[in-house]
Amino acid sequence: MPSIAELGDMLAKLTLAEAVELKNYLKEKYQIEPAGGGVVVAAPTAPGAPGAPGAAPAAAAEPTEFNVILEPGFDAAKKVGIIKVVRELTGQGLAEAKATVEGAPKAIKENVDKKTAEEVKKKLEEAGAKVTIKPAG
Repeated sequence: MPSIAELGDMLAKLTLAEAVELKNYLKEKYQIEPAGGGVVVAAPTAPGAPGAPGAAPAAAAEPTEFNVILEPGFDAAKKVGIIKVVRELTGQGLAEAKATVEGAPKAIKENVDKKTAEEVKKKLEEAGAKVTIKPAG
């Protein structure tokens, strides 16, 4: 069995694809999941290597979950229509949806995939709302 140092060195050398494969294996075989939802892989620090001092920063991982935020500043004449769409999307009652719209900025949907976030944004914007999509987390 490798020493802790050897094991650590092996983990640090994993590619992103290998790290994902390791995460999936540990989840399936031992029901172990990383605390942050992903495997952390250290970047190499050799001179000129990505992640080394003076090197260009590595590209951030593409977010997979998004929050759809209703922003303030919509046309007051369209408020009723926006409330209707918020009720449809959230299942809130009339008073709760009204409070959500009047209390903007408010999250309408959280931790949804990009396609769902875009669909929610489109529905709200068609009703006259101002909406932003932000990565969850």
